[in-house]
Amino acid sequence: MNHIGRRVAAVAALAALGVGIAAFAGVGRPDEANGQAAAGTAPTGITVTGMGSVEAAPDRAEFSFGVESQGETAGAALDANNAAVQKVIDAVKAAGVASADIQTQQVSVYPRYSDDGQAIVGYSAVNTITAKIADLANVGPVVDAAAAAGANQVYGPMLSIDDQSGFYQDALKVALEDARAKAKAIAAAAGVSLGAVVNIVEGGGSVPVYAEAAQDSAGGGVPIEPGLQEIQATLTVTFAIS
Repeated sequence: MNHIGRRVAAVAALAALGVGIAAFAGVGRPDEANGQAAAGTAPTGITVTGMGSVEAAPDRAEFSFGVESQGETAGAALDANNAAVQKVIDAVKAAGVASADIQTQQVSVYPRYSDDGQAIVGYSAVNTITAKIADLANVGPVVDAAAAAGANQVYGPMLSIDDQSGFYQDALKVALEDARAKAKAIAAAAGVSLGAVVNIVEGGGSVPVYAEAAQDSAGGGVPIEPGLQEIQATLTVTFAIS
């Protein structure tokens, strides 16, 4: 092999060696070989779940008012029902329920059969509306007005809290203190010192839970015991340790 040939072979050998070294480095530290720093390990700490709750009195009630009408044909039953339920809607509005708080829930028409079940003898139509009553003191007048207007099906109340945001924030504070107390107990048992909060994850939203009734009736023709509802919050918290 001449002098030039020997120089070309040497350069090729060095190039091949460089490729092998790079490949070995990529296997040993793949993240850095790809231009990325290796991710750090998760910080050492204590992770606990804290629960918090506060109680508040419901301030809204929802009722369902239904009207059932009959007719020889489906159309006749529905026409009669339309007129009847409109009277109920007008009465509920006159009793103080806003139009935005009244909603049609269900409309149905079905046949009525003879005693032996062999022949259709007429039809029944049912229309049900829901009414949200913003003032519990107005429950009695609204229910009385709906019944007087022809509502022959009344269901409720479904009690709720109009604005839960402030109560939920209070429940979150209680949940954080609960988590801290649990973490302190674990740290003491493990013989370590509890540090600062390093991570918090909110777990779910507020869930109203019915508790013992604690207030007088709302008055009016229909006694309502609003009781209390429990607003819950959950936090998963990680504390540093040393």
